[in-house]
Order: sequence, then structure tokens, then C-alpha cells
Amino acid sequence: MDTLNMRTGGEGEPAILFLHGLGATGAVWAHLTELVPRRVLVPDLPGHGPSAPLPHYSFGTLATAVARALPDNGPLVVAGHSLGGVLALELASGKYDVEVEGVLALGVKVEWTQDDLGRAASFAARPPRVFETQPEADQAYLKVSGLLGIAPADPAGLRETEGGWRLAMDPAAFGVGAPDMPALLAAARCPVVLAAGENDPMSRPEQLRALDPDAVTLAGLGHNAHVEDPAAVRALLERFGV
Repeated sequence: MDTLNMRTGGEGEPAILFLHGLGATGAVWAHLTELVPRRVLVPDLPGHGPSAPLPHYSFGTLATAVARALPDNGPLVVAGHSLGGVLALELASGKYDVEVEGVLALGVKVEWTQDDLGRAASFAARPPRVFETQPEADQAYLKVSGLLGIAPADPAGLRETEGGWRLAMDPAAFGVGAPDMPALLAAARCPVVLAAGENDPMSRPEQLRALDPDAVTLAGLGHNAHVEDPAAVRALLERFGV
């Protein structure tokens, strides 16, 4: 079994699997999981925090690593943010031997330009940057994860190294590419809720509504809506009876 750093807690089924976005760690779900009266599973994705990197990053390899790290095959409700939302839909396809009863995909970037993909590929090819001080690395972590100004840096998102500090994240994870959202939604074997913050620059509500007319807009919130207003995102999970 592949192992990921996994935070667990609570009791009650179905369990809820929380999947963070690119550059973050499972710590982003801390306040939301406190509001959920269920067993919770909160991994750090491969190449993030203390979790080991992968030889190659794709939505399939990431979803496989998550599925292998689970203590059992479900049933699960999966809540995923950004990249984590794509992985939630991957897991809901039935290809990974995981029983998924519902998916909340929050803040998924669904429209990608060639410039977007080119920038991501450029980041993926760079070696990790080393910062002289931990506060500098903290700021870099918060920028990469979109948490600047709304949350403190997770110490697990940094790594002390020769010459200073670096992000724990494997830069190669930036090369994961763009998701085929219509195909993922069509393949999902469970109810799916798409949602985004009203002010999310990466996942525009109108883009989500083009995929699903019932997509939810979270008023006044940005890309990390689950950090800005955990209760608003928790309310969406009630649609799955949790």
C-alpha cells in the first residue's frame, strides 16, 4: 500500500475524504472538519507536505495514490478543492475501486489557455527555490497555495534544506495538465455538486454553470472558499446527508 500523510478523526459513516488543492496541504480543511459529524480522512497529496512525490503526475496517478492510501474502500463522500476537486471526480468514476456516494468539487479551474499550460509546465521544470529564511518561505507557500492573507503557512508545507528553506511541494506536480471536465462529470457514478466563490479568479461561476446549470456560487468568497467561510462549504455537504 502506498502511504500518504493522512489526518484522521471523528466517527460515523459515510466518511468524508477531503482533498486539498495544488500547493497546499490537508491543513486547509482544519476548520471545516471540526464542523462535520463524521469520520474524516484528510491526506496530503503526493508531493505535498510530508507525502512522498510521484515519478509522474497525472490525475490518474494522483487518484491512484489516494485510493491506495485509504484505510478501506468506502463508502465515502469526497470534497475536493481545485486540483482536489478533479481528483474527487476521478475517484467517482469507479476506476479506482472506491465507493463514492457524492462529490463536492470546489473551485476547479475548468478553462485553460495555452499560456496557462505553458506557465504550469515552466513551473514544473524548475528546481525548488531555496529561501534564506523561513518567513520568506512562508510567504512563498502562501502565494503558491492562494492562502496569502487568509491563513497562516502550514509548517508541514516547508522543508529545511541546505542554504535555507524550500517548499515541501514537488514542483513537478505543476505539470499535471488540464482536466477534461465534461468527461469527468459524465463518468461520475454519484451526485456531484460544482461550486466556486463569487470572486474566484480561477473558477468563474459562469464557467461552472456552462458545465452544470445547478453549479453553486458562494457569495463574497474567493478561490479558497473552504478557508474563508468553512460553514458555507459545510452547508453544501448537507446535500449528501452529512
